[in-house]
Amino acid sequence: MVAHPLHPIGLKAQAVKFRALPPLSLYIHVPWCVRKCPYCDFNSHEARSGLLEQEYVAALIRDLELALPQIWGRKVYTVFIGGGTPSLLSAQAIEGVLAAVRMLLPLDVNAEITLEANPGTVEAERFAGYRNAGVNRLSLGIQSFSDAHLKALGRIHDAAEARRAVEIAQQHFDNINLDLMYGLPQQTVEDAARDVVTALGYAPQHLSCYHLTLEPNTLFHRHPPALPDEDASGEMQQRIEQLLAAHGYRHYETSAFAKPEKQSRHNLNYWQFGDYLGIGAGAHSKLSFPDKVVRQARHKQPQAYLDAVAQGLPVQAEHEIGGDDLAFEFMMNALRLTEGFDEALFAERTSLSLLVLRRELDEAGRRGLLLRDRSRIAPTELGKSFLNDLLQVFLPPEH
Repeated sequence: MVAHPLHPIGLKAQAVKFRALPPLSLYIHVPWCVRKCPYCDFNSHEARSGLLEQEYVAALIRDLELALPQIWGRKVYTVFIGGGTPSLLSAQAIEGVLAAVRMLLPLDVNAEITLEANPGTVEAERFAGYRNAGVNRLSLGIQSFSDAHLKALGRIHDAAEARRAVEIAQQHFDNINLDLMYGLPQQTVEDAARDVVTALGYAPQHLSCYHLTLEPNTLFHRHPPALPDEDASGEMQQRIEQLLAAHGYRHYETSAFAKPEKQSRHNLNYWQFGDYLGIGAGAHSKLSFPDKVVRQARHKQPQAYLDAVAQGLPVQAEHEIGGDDLAFEFMMNALRLTEGFDEALFAERTSLSLLVLRRELDEAGRRGLLLRDRSRIAPTELGKSFLNDLLQVFLPPEH
């Protein structure tokens, strides 16, 4: 065996052995949407023949029951209901799912429970029901407050519906995230800044600002629209960061900004390489056991998922994460955090010694992409701007 120039021999041979398991989150996937957006590569399917709401809720509960032996006795600290468009489900359906979660799992008394919702009059009227069902954090997929840009993105709502949805949400929730996108077709720097200024007018607790990317297997990838060039996109990002910083938002992750103590606890658990059980069509899980870490994927197609759950076999694929991949996956997540991570967290979440990455850490530092300050490891400003280059340093040789 020939050692990779930046990778020591023997990492795979190191046995995984945890002293304590990571925090556990629950992800619940709702696969349907009204219309598939041309940029979306998530597991979402147009609900052309209506929703199988009762059947799907029953399947989610059964899926959770089947997964219990893998997480027995572990407390769940956050729940995230994503999609697709979860707000297509009735408040009664969400209440039924969350009631089962509370019955089957030791849910933390202060658990963060997030629901993704898209603007629209019918969905907005359901917000009170979602709050009564136990949802305590709402994430609204605004994307833009411009009619022209919403149309270019293929969104089904307009700017007026977006504003109305935020206003109604604020009547029922005191913890709201607004999703915005920039680098949109025909968008100028001033357009992007105007969207952020409009969002700031509502003073949400959290903002996610994503650069539009042309993902494989999407309509935009097959038929690319004309997008702003790199210089314009870079200026948009800079203006957004300046605006949010001036209004007291902490830029704590690549695309995430939050008021003090209002970071997404669910997403932080991902980025800090915590565990999560994913139920629902196409949901993914990362679960740690005393001697191994495994990843799972549920069946993606809604009907295939329903059939598989009926047979007691919702998991389509499962594999154990080897030592090389454990180290890389930790860094791939943790280095998205602008303030990095404490060195001790690496051992806690991988059971490996940070010494296995000594050469990679030295190389990233030499290239000015990474900073080690006492016990903290964090990307430099250069590393944040060229995150893919930084992560490439830690990529295992077989990749």
